[in-house]
This record gives sequence, C-alpha cells and structure tokens, in this order.
Amino acid sequence: MSAPRSTPTAADGIRFAFGTLTALPVRVTRWDREAARAGMLAAPLAGLVVGLCAAAVGGLLLLAGSGPLLAAVATAAVPAALTRGLHLDGLADTADGLGSAKPAEDALRIMKQSDIGPFGVTTLLLVLLTQVAALTELYDEGWAYGAVAATLAAVAARLALTLAARTGVPPARPEGLGATVAGSVPPRAALLTALLVTAVSAAACGGLFGAYGALHHTLALAAGLGAAQLLLTHCVRRFGGVTGDVFGGLAETAATAALVVLTLG
Repeated sequence: MSAPRSTPTAADGIRFAFGTLTALPVRVTRWDREAARAGMLAAPLAGLVVGLCAAAVGGLLLLAGSGPLLAAVATAAVPAALTRGLHLDGLADTADGLGSAKPAEDALRIMKQSDIGPFGVTTLLLVLLTQVAALTELYDEGWAYGAVAATLAAVAARLALTLAARTGVPPARPEGLGATVAGSVPPRAALLTALLVTAVSAAACGGLFGAYGALHHTLALAAGLGAAQLLLTHCVRRFGGVTGDVFGGLAETAATAALVVLTLG
C-alpha cells in the first residue's frame, strides 16, 4: 500500500494558485485534490498580486505623462499577460460553446478546438472594450480610483473561481484543470474566504475613500461575484459541469462586472 499523502501546507496551496492561475515562474509542487483545494482557497491572493502589478503599470504611465486611455489599455493588458491570455481564451471558448446552441457533448468539442469562432471574437472584443472604457473613466477621476479598481477586479476574478470550485459543482469532463479543481472546496470554506476578502477589501477601500467608498467597492465585488455565479449556473446547465475554459470565462466576467459597477454612482 502506498503511503497516504500529507496535508498540503499553505505554501503548497499558494504555489498551486500562482502556478495555475498566473504565468509567474512558480513551480507547482503538488497536483492532487488536496492541493487543488488549498490552491483555490488561495486564488484571491494570486488575484491581488496580478491586480497590484496592473495598477503599478497604469500608475507609472500616468506618472510619465500619459493620458487615462493609454493607462487603462496597459492596465487591462497586464492581467492578460500574467495569465498568458488563458482566461480570455477560456472566455472566448465558453462563448463559442454557449453560442453554438448545440448539445453538451458537441458544445464541449467546439470549446476544445484551437480556433475562435464569431461568438468568441465578439465576446472578447466587447469585454476588453468594456474593461478599458471603465478603467479610463476611473483613471480620469484620479490614479487611486483606477488603481484600486484594477486590484479589486483581479481579486474578484479569482474569488469567483474559489466559489465556483465548491463542492456540488461538477466537472464537465473527466480530465483537465476543471476536473482537478471542480468540487474541491467545501462550501463553508469558500464562503468564509469570500467573507474575509470582502471584509479586507471594505476596510482598505474605507481607509482610502471613506464609508461611501467602502460600500461602493463592496457592491462592485458582490456584483462581480453575482455575474460570475449567473454564468456558472448557465454553464452547468448547458455543459453538465465546469471546464478550465469555464473558469476562465468566470474570471473575466467577474472582473468586468466589478469594473462596470465602480463607474456607476
């Protein structure tokens, strides 16, 4: 009999989160359900790092004298670069699968193809334009507004994955990243993570922008998670579960929805 695997450490979970959700040079030391659980619980931390990098690039451009539009484009490009475009690719594939209106098996086959169809192209274009437009408006209000928005959007994107990996959400395929992480996180742990991230976010935004800022950013985070949940429910109904592509689509949906809400009010 083989020896039982040890409980994954926090470092194992962080390596899994950064190694699978970013393109940063982090080596994944464990690839099993226990490590996947720890990794998905650490996903918002990966989002925080990605968001801070995006905010830093936007801030440097503004400091160098660029306008809000160029800073917004660069800010939106950083998360794509730090994930090698995997989340955007997942969004496009998910759009093609859903837009095909075909049975689950055929839709999943379409999603696995290397090319991007018209639904995917259109969705990518609209999502990226929305992100850039929202960031431009926020940077126009001041660097802090754009920087915090970029960070919050990246955190919301990864927190949506934590919630989507909860027990009860099945994988659509028996292989791939989706099968590894699907159903790996106990619902209570996912909820506690969401509450912790929300509390920290509200406290940080309250310190920067006051009580209204804390409320506004909390609502934006909630809107991002709500939009991702709606997409998740639809994908589970259409595909029979989640895939790695669906996780990418959830991340981009959550980030975009959060940015849109931050421009309102």
